[in-house]
Amino acid sequence: MKWWLTTMLTITLPMVPLSDVPLAAEDKIVIAHRGASGYLPEHSLPAKAMAYAMGADFIEQDLVLTRDDRLVVLHDLYLDLVTDVARVFPDRRRDDGHFYVIDFMLAEIRQLALTERRVIKDGQTRPRFPGRFPPGQSSFRISTFEEEIELIQGLNRSTGRNVGLYPEIKSPAFHRQAGRDLSRAVLGVLQAYGYTARDDRVYLQCFDPEELQRLRRELLPELGMDLKLVQLIAETKWETTLVYQDGQTVPYNYDWMQTPGAMTKIAAYADGIGPWMGMIVKMNATRGQLVFSAMVKEAHAAGLVVHPYTFRAEKEFLPPYAVDFDDLLDIFYFKVGVDGAFTDFPDRAVNFLRREKGD
Repeated sequence: MKWWLTTMLTITLPMVPLSDVPLAAEDKIVIAHRGASGYLPEHSLPAKAMAYAMGADFIEQDLVLTRDDRLVVLHDLYLDLVTDVARVFPDRRRDDGHFYVIDFMLAEIRQLALTERRVIKDGQTRPRFPGRFPPGQSSFRISTFEEEIELIQGLNRSTGRNVGLYPEIKSPAFHRQAGRDLSRAVLGVLQAYGYTARDDRVYLQCFDPEELQRLRRELLPELGMDLKLVQLIAETKWETTLVYQDGQTVPYNYDWMQTPGAMTKIAAYADGIGPWMGMIVKMNATRGQLVFSAMVKEAHAAGLVVHPYTFRAEKEFLPPYAVDFDDLLDIFYFKVGVDGAFTDFPDRAVNFLRREKGD
């Protein structure tokens, strides 16, 4: 999911005062966003093990395909910003400057070092999160979906817990243009590891509503599976989801998902939504004027769970209406009433919920 957007965008849903929202809800969950990514490089197996040890209820996997059709856990379609691919394979970049996962065999990807996310600004490469794990230190590698499932299932067996998976099907239209069926590949691995039923500990998420409808109406019935699906929601101008029209790529228009009645339409094919947190509470709201959209209320009325993204503890990511990270969690979990939250700091969210429950 997009992590770099902090600007407030237009909210078209009606706004609701805090007094109209229940102050408590049961069964709140913590979703480790790319693992314990606030402490270790995102999507590394150590980050996933750390998130497990911290008590996360679900651990996220972003999934893309390699050239030899292996599912690897990586947020981007390309390798540039989290590996040393430009050093190892300097001649493999495309015309747009990126090194795409789908152009590499798994054996080649295993040669790359995984590191903290970087950004390029003013021609300079720098860490995206300067206060996190130092880029280039220690040794991390990209893992396959199977390897991550085996880690989580192994820990479930050795600890007696039942931590779930939260995979994302990344850019299925891009893969389809390359002749690959990403969704079918993901379902094949899930089925092989025993995730087939609605009550299994897995949520399958995607930004592409057409792909989610295909999953619900075609692929899942065909394979005898019935998994919980989550519609991720982006702002249209982020260009998170590109669709192909007449040979051209255009951004999918998400505007309708922020209008009254949208949740009922989404509930026809999904079991939950994953909106950006700024769609629920205005990022420029103040503590004295804290209002939020009707999205959560309408989603719950339609039978959908709500799992917003992304909660980060660093001061620069705290919206002005939150005193600190615990206050931000309190606003969303108990004042707004969301059912779960994606966070880079699963320990902070787990400990907050435990204190609230009196554990």
